[in-house]
Amino acid sequence: MGSRLNTNRGLYIGIQKNVILVCLLLYAFIILYPLFWMTVSSLKSYDDIYKNVWGLPTTWHFENYSIAWSKGISSYFMNSFVVTIATILLVVIVGSMAAFVLARYKSKWIDIALLFIIGGIMMNPQVALIPLFELLSWTELINTRWALILSYAAYRLPLTIILIRAFFLGVPKELEESAIIDGCSEFGVYTRIYLPLSVPIIITTIVLTAYFAWNEFLFATVFIDSNDLKTIPSGLMNFRDALRTDWGVLLAGMVIASVPMILLLIFLQKYLVRGLSDGSLKG
Repeated sequence: MGSRLNTNRGLYIGIQKNVILVCLLLYAFIILYPLFWMTVSSLKSYDDIYKNVWGLPTTWHFENYSIAWSKGISSYFMNSFVVTIATILLVVIVGSMAAFVLARYKSKWIDIALLFIIGGIMMNPQVALIPLFELLSWTELINTRWALILSYAAYRLPLTIILIRAFFLGVPKELEESAIIDGCSEFGVYTRIYLPLSVPIIITTIVLTAYFAWNEFLFATVFIDSNDLKTIPSGLMNFRDALRTDWGVLLAGMVIASVPMILLLIFLQKYLVRGLSDGSLKG
């Protein structure tokens, strides 16, 4: 009787694992197939895309990538790179400093600040579009990279502060007290103890911020008019024509735009998962 129960239990567990595996494979297919189709279609001609939508290219047009690069992707790519790096630096520096203060000290003002930060997480970008545009116009930042950098940083800081603060709360107080006894300053405690221990959550912040800044479309379209300053999401709109759009070149530009974020997630995914799990457990 016992052996039969064990057999049935093993069979049930095996079926359960197979069902989960099939569901995961189906989910992976749903996620990866659009990327595969975009890559394959970027190597097709205009007519081939319409006549052979789901098949492989009859002629492989690798020149679509050089055409896309020469038509403006190179400058859009550089603008996105500069804006993304600047946003990451601003978010990590300001966010970690704010999280350090909010984690170390306790008062009613700290609680009020946390409420405002949580409110910032719930703020929708579309709601603040007009006030932001007026503010940036008043400060003469419209049509500059700073319009995007400051806007992106403002929207990523609340989540960043919450994540890093949750991680900082798990730092042993004994380390901090020992450093202070040895003559370490407040800034020294922050740079020599808190930052080195928080590398996983910092990398998580970098990935989330980079993904947001690289792919953001609304602010990049509204705040930037100059074609020389456009980032990739808004710059790709210039590849569309009123009469005929060369979809192969446009899709090649989209592939080029997606490669950096795909590589970033592949190489840093283990740090992303570790940072989020450690932050949630320690918070």
